Amino acid sequence: MPRPLRNYPTGTCLHLTQRGDNGATVFHDDEERHGFLDLLKEHSVKSSCDIHAYVLMTNHFHLLVSIREQNSQASLMKSLAQRTALWRHVRHGGSGTMWDKRYHSSLIDSSAYLLICQRYIELNPVRAGMVDFPGGYKWSSYRANAEGMNDELLSPHDVYLGLGLNDEERRHAYRKLFDIPLAEKDLERIRFATRGDAALRKPVNQCQTRRV
Repeated sequence: MPRPLRNYPTGTCLHLTQRGDNGATVFHDDEERHGFLDLLKEHSVKSSCDIHAYVLMTNHFHLLVSIREQNSQASLMKSLAQRTALWRHVRHGGSGTMWDKRYHSSLIDSSAYLLICQRYIELNPVRAGMVDFPGGYKWSSYRANAEGMNDELLSPHDVYLGLGLNDEERRHAYRKLFDIPLAEKDLERIRFATRGDAALRKPVNQCQTRRV
């Protein structure tokens, strides 16, 4: 059965993920991770996408993104696929893409789910047994969102900004969210929505973005 056509309007908030071809490793070392984040920063600006959260795992990555132009996530993901293929060819040989088919996307049509999804992304290394707490993993947005580390790649979402009146209040409130494990039903809902390019929604206003 063909996948549904993805047609996202301006202002849409998305959970994006993509895996290596046949589950292969895509980030072999820190140089490649740094290179990917540099490409993500460059092409998120060119593609009119705001990055709210990310994590780089060994064979895949997750992004929480808001688009400022219709379907601009497609341009972002296409650029990342093309540019990363170049370093695969140079460093590891071979030809073709390093990614498995097309990327997966899930529309976050609920402010209630936005922070749940953001935590889901930043908790990936913990669920994978790579670290004991999200701040122990270098290649995610947690240390910026929760601890205040400078990360020019990120643009905080309005829902995150609403956690407090200033940066210290927001970071404290955000860290407290991690004291409560994600419910299994939320984990399954996020996984199901992402695999099926479906929406995570509740009857609340569609999420919006702003830059700070």
